[in-house]
Amino acid sequence: MTTLQAILLGIIEGLTEFIPVSSTGHLLLTQHFLGIPSPERTFEVLIQLGAVLALLTVYFGKLWSMLIDLPRDPATRRFVAAILLAFLPAALVGVLLHKFIKQVLFETPMLICVTLIVGGIVLLIVDRMKLSPSVHTVEEVTPLTAVKIGLCQCLAMVPGVSRSGATIVGGMLLGLSKRTAAEFSFFLAMPTMAGAFAYDLYKSYHLLDPAAVQSIAIGFVVAFISGVIVVRYLLEFVSRYGFAPFAWWRIAVGGLGLGALLVLQ
Repeated sequence: MTTLQAILLGIIEGLTEFIPVSSTGHLLLTQHFLGIPSPERTFEVLIQLGAVLALLTVYFGKLWSMLIDLPRDPATRRFVAAILLAFLPAALVGVLLHKFIKQVLFETPMLICVTLIVGGIVLLIVDRMKLSPSVHTVEEVTPLTAVKIGLCQCLAMVPGVSRSGATIVGGMLLGLSKRTAAEFSFFLAMPTMAGAFAYDLYKSYHLLDPAAVQSIAIGFVVAFISGVIVVRYLLEFVSRYGFAPFAWWRIAVGGLGLGALLVLQ
């Protein structure tokens, strides 16, 4: 992988990780059509840590306050417990199906295009539904609701579904406002992506020669920078415009990719 390719993929990762368009789907399609190599698909997972650090940077103040309040504030402990409960289903599925996900699902561009289109249609429908949200802050999310959102996140093991898309749609259908669903998805991303990074590094560290490490480092830094930009402005964008722009983007990318695959076959 060249430096320019690593920069391109880092930009794509950072810009798409926290919006409901499937960063993994975009990365895999880009690599497929441009012929960018990635042994065992390790690059795609490991550069996600850059996006995680973008979240930590933007939310550092809130996270620090939560850490201080954790021993004495029941509401903070309940929220942290909710995030951990939401994280567990995907962690279990990810470990059990790791090999199948990396070797089969990640290597099926036709599936990615279809899930992008279907996910876009679902997102468009949910965005237009006349929902009456009852949860307006992430601290109000109950442990039971968190587990249900965590089960929705498991759908994102299929590339093209989108981790943020699955959790946001699940959250909205479970009574969260659009902004709250997006913010809860942010917090849930922290343990989920950190866990995916740690497990994939454990499984694939033997593949990391100096050239691979250099590419990952470049993608990591670029993903961090572009991720910070998205996290800072996404909640305001969602509050103003909803999720329809992302839905149409998914449908367009999936449709173009599907057409290209059919023509090139």
